[in-house]
Amino acid sequence: MKKLITVFLFLFAFFSVCFSQKRQMRAVWIATVNNIDWPSRIGLSSEEQKKELIAMLDQFQKLKFNAVFVQVRPTSDSFYFSELEPWSRFLMGTQGEHPEPFYDPLKFIVEEAHKRCLEVHAWLNPYRVSMDTDKMTLHRSNLFFKKPYLFVEYGGKFYFNPGLEETRKHLNNVVREIVTKYDIDAIHFDDYFYPYRVANKDFPDSETFAENPRDFSCKDDWRRNNVNLIIKELQQTIKSVKPWVEFGISPFGVWRNKDKDERGSATKAGMTNYDDLYADILKWLEDGDIDYVVPQLYWEIGKRVADYKVLVEWWSKNNFNKNLYIGLFASGLGVNKSQAWNEGNELVRQMTLNKEYEAVRGVAFYSAAPLLKNPLGILDSLQTNLFQYPALVPQKLQSDTLSNPMKPERLQIIKGKNKSVLLWGKTKGVDAQKVNTYVVYAFEGDSIGDVNNEKNILGITHNDYFEIENASQFRGKYTFGVSSINRYKIESDISMITRTF
Repeated sequence: MKKLITVFLFLFAFFSVCFSQKRQMRAVWIATVNNIDWPSRIGLSSEEQKKELIAMLDQFQKLKFNAVFVQVRPTSDSFYFSELEPWSRFLMGTQGEHPEPFYDPLKFIVEEAHKRCLEVHAWLNPYRVSMDTDKMTLHRSNLFFKKPYLFVEYGGKFYFNPGLEETRKHLNNVVREIVTKYDIDAIHFDDYFYPYRVANKDFPDSETFAENPRDFSCKDDWRRNNVNLIIKELQQTIKSVKPWVEFGISPFGVWRNKDKDERGSATKAGMTNYDDLYADILKWLEDGDIDYVVPQLYWEIGKRVADYKVLVEWWSKNNFNKNLYIGLFASGLGVNKSQAWNEGNELVRQMTLNKEYEAVRGVAFYSAAPLLKNPLGILDSLQTNLFQYPALVPQKLQSDTLSNPMKPERLQIIKGKNKSVLLWGKTKGVDAQKVNTYVVYAFEGDSIGDVNNEKNILGITHNDYFEIENASQFRGKYTFGVSSINRYKIESDISMITRTF
């Protein structure tokens, strides 16, 4: 009997850890191209831009999100002070024109997001240069005019030529500049690699292929290799500057259809990453060239050609021990014509289904502005159920060889009538191992309880103190615990203090 009890307790603990929501990515895309999410329109003053952003971040903090994917380079232009590319025209209306009065949007985003314990993933588009072919919209300092041989026109837009080594060099320099200058948590690419196909028109890189085929006889394989090269190089560039900064990709939801490749999904998508965008996501995951993947599963459960359930199961089996987050289409709620997107709430159904797959470690919503309109009550469902308690950003799955940060010391509680304050001495560390955030726990009784149960997390903070609101909720003896989280998202041991209220 004792053996059976021991086995039961072990299995209970094991499954509690595996299926805990304590570590769960809760992200949202903030799109800047064409002013989709922020700024709401071009030409806003710096103060208006800041005010809009703060309002947005405040709402996501309240909703217990823990990351924002902010588009900082929408069309080879910048939402930050760059020595390589001009200011984005989606700020003031003219490319090359900085915000007025001057401020650095990315610096501001990082500072304000981190105050609210929101990670910042700097979202870049690697090859896109413009949204049209009007050269007058490009600033005279744009590389397009300095080195025109790097660019091609396709489908009514200008793009970098992915087949050129100089393109890769420039992209590495762009990413190196961002990672070096800004305290970001990740570099993030979405699904735009080679552009989506235009009917009866081939991407104009035949000459480049003929001049430097690199021993490839098939142009499609050569194109995939072009993208493979830049992905591998960028991972190396990022880690050479700040090894804790992650590199994540949010690909189109279908890698390949099964009728093209036995490793593919049981789908009939009209377009795929591998065959049309030349993005071999599985290779990058298997080779360790990216740290996380966020497939855009923007279809409903049961869709004939691309069933959400089929795809979430497929990605769960093909994540190669990298963090898997699911991209959800908040912009489709109440807008898509399908019945599924207009009755009940398709995203709630999808997030509920995700719980069946241990490999799924969170979600990201596209995009911020539509989500904050609370379509079909999605925000109500997050607050009362799915995001009811705080959650930590998942730890990189390959970081278990790194050392733990030091735990906080000298805990004390200053009790007030309606509010108490928990204080501790700031943990000291070295370089990247220094503390990034603190996690505050509350357990009824005189000992530490289940630290893997998200219900026991009182809050997450960057400060060396935590205000316990509504202290009257604590009656009797309680134990409070505080741990530190370093830049690699590794949690320390927990310091504790017990008090009677």
